[in-house]
Amino acid sequence: MTGRPTPGAPETSERLAKQKQKDTKPELLVRRIVHELGHRFRVLNRDLPGSPDLANRKRGWAVFVHGCYWHGHVGCSRATVPKSNREWWVAKFEDNRRRDLRKADQLRALGFRVLVVWECELNDLNALRARIAGLLDYVQS
Repeated sequence: MTGRPTPGAPETSERLAKQKQKDTKPELLVRRIVHELGHRFRVLNRDLPGSPDLANRKRGWAVFVHGCYWHGHVGCSRATVPKSNREWWVAKFEDNRRRDLRKADQLRALGFRVLVVWECELNDLNALRARIAGLLDYVQS
């Protein structure tokens, strides 16, 4: 991706600047599920590829909680592309997806099991809980 987006409406820039980057509601919900399943984790993982939202180094697992919009969840209705500056946004979302895949591969190369939880998966907490439990149960055995 080259360059930055062409400056748009000031209210758009202001709105985007206010977007939370950590401790979001989806992250907090996933943390609560993992904790309820009896697992411990760290949230400060800047030293690991991609800085996973949750990780347990001893057990060898990492979880990324991705917003469908920012991480370009393919096929999801939340993954829209803004109409203004469309080419730049398409390139940005593609770069984000490539980076996400690369970082997950780097973690796997270090021996981690990696789970990506999409924001839209929070609509079915029972299915999400089962999916998370599957990863955590697998790494325990």
